Formats: sequence, C-alpha cells, structure tokens
Amino acid sequence: MQAIGFNGVEFIEFEKETAPPKGRDLIVEIQAISINPIDTKVKQTVTKDSPLKILGYDAAGVVISVGDQTSLFKVGDEVFYAGDMTRDGSNATHQLVDERLVGRKPSSLSYGQAAALPLTSITAWESLFDRLKITKTDHDKTLLLIGAAGGVGSMAIQFAKQVVGIKVIATASRAESSDWCKQMGADIVIDHHDLIEQFKDSHLDAPDFILCMGDPDEYFETMAELIAPQGSICLLANAGKDYNINLLKAKSITLVWEMMFTRSMFTTKDLVKQHELLNEVADLVDSGKVVTTVTRQMSPINLENIIEAHIMIERRAMIGKLVITH
Repeated sequence: MQAIGFNGVEFIEFEKETAPPKGRDLIVEIQAISINPIDTKVKQTVTKDSPLKILGYDAAGVVISVGDQTSLFKVGDEVFYAGDMTRDGSNATHQLVDERLVGRKPSSLSYGQAAALPLTSITAWESLFDRLKITKTDHDKTLLLIGAAGGVGSMAIQFAKQVVGIKVIATASRAESSDWCKQMGADIVIDHHDLIEQFKDSHLDAPDFILCMGDPDEYFETMAELIAPQGSICLLANAGKDYNINLLKAKSITLVWEMMFTRSMFTTKDLVKQHELLNEVADLVDSGKVVTTVTRQMSPINLENIIEAHIMIERRAMIGKLVITH
C-alpha cells in the first residue's frame, strides 16, 4: 500500500506491505479521511528515533478482505471508523482495522461526508451516554457544552437534542461559531468567558451535566461553582495542573474523563460497543435526525493536502470538520 508517515521532522510518502487480515481484522480501501486535533497531538510524540508513524483517525471506505473470525462485515461493504491509535492510521490507501471498531457507512452520505463523523461521534456519544450516563429520562435537565463549535461539540449538540431532548447550553467564542452551534440545535449559546456571570445575568438553570471540550485548566473552578448539586462533569483534554477536587465534595459531584481510544487501547470486553454506536449514528443520519459536520473538503489524499490540513488544524480555529477525499 501507499502511505504517508511522519518521521519526527516531516511527512513523507512511502510504500508499505499490507499484511493479510487475521482474526477480526478487515482490510479497508480508503476513500476519504478526516484530520483531527488528536493527529497533531500524536505527531508531537514522534521523534527522529521513533518508527515512521502513519497518522489518521477517521476514515470511510470499502472492505476488500476479511479475517477468518469476522462476522460483522463482508467484502464490498461500505464502512466508516476511527480505528485504533496503537496501530497504523488512515493516511494510506489501505488500512487494517478490527471490525468491532467499524460501523456501516451511512447510505445517505458520500465517503467524504461520512469520514467526518467517526472520531467525533464516538467521543461525543461515549461522553454523554457512557461517562455522564445521560439517559432519555434526563430530557428535563440541562447540559452545558464548553467549546461546542468544534467536531465533538457539533455531534454532542445533535445527540443531546435528537436522542434525549435535553436542554443544551453551548459556549462559543465568535459570531460564526455561535451561529454554527445554533444550526446544530443548541437551545442557548453564550460566550466562552465569564460563564458564571452570564448564567446569573441570564437567569439560567445550573447545569446538571457539563462536557468540557476546552482546556480544563481554564474552567475547573468555574465548573465546580456552576454545576448543580449531584451533577456530573466530563473532561476531554489533559489537565495541565493539579486541581482541588475538594471543590466537588459539598455538591457530591461526579468527575470523569472520556478517551475514545480506551476500548481499543486496552481491548476491553465491550470493544464491539463502538461498532454498535457507529451503526446507531448511521441510522440517525439516514433518518435525517443528525447531519454531517463537514465544513472544509480537500482532494486528493496526498502529501501536500495532509500537510496543509495539519497546518489548518493547528491554528485551532476550525468550525466543524475538515475532510480529504480521493
């Protein structure tokens, strides 16, 4: 196969032999990919002494070969997935991926539109329903989404509204970001800054749940003050300092992290959950309840476009998702 790898200094094109699929693995011929902030973070861990790293954690394509223990897919199936960050990524013509991490591609979407969804959908879904444990009985409660205009926030708004019907308060920093959050379905959009004052001035209910997609260092004390008693907070980004978790005790607050690669990294017993939730997302898309979040599309998948895409993501100004297609 042809691949694009990072050697600690720069991206390079190279040839790599594709091993035959074994066990639950599929070989997928990739038709479209998406670049995410996690790509830039993993890239920073690669040194000159590291093995060449194939990044890419969003893809859509066609199954061309299956392992001897597969049961979920067959040759010719159209699929989408985020994959496993401990294995080669999707910046290649072909990829080996465990079928339990793969969903059926929404039939109503192009490959490019579908490739925008897996990583952010898995992260948002697991954050809301596995970590915060929001259920349909929580429809009368309030969810605060901090930093909601990006890929994960875009999906979290849609899932919260379409699956549960919970009240969603989203934060955004620019007019276009605010408009995007409203387009995704947020009930109320406020500025990233001075959250406590905005909640007081607008007489907003204390959130029962908070999903923080921003830097938790900037928001921890604010979240501790804002959250309703017996509420839950979910973080995505790493903490850069120690927190005084005693701030959460009086209200009996639950604090959790979401890492969407946990299941694949540790081969958890419920690994197939990602297959199941991606299929649920596909159903929501095909029924018209959830939309893709593509805002920028490039073509073809080549060295120049992957380099340009990384530059754009590293500026941290993206609304929605960037995809690259063949």
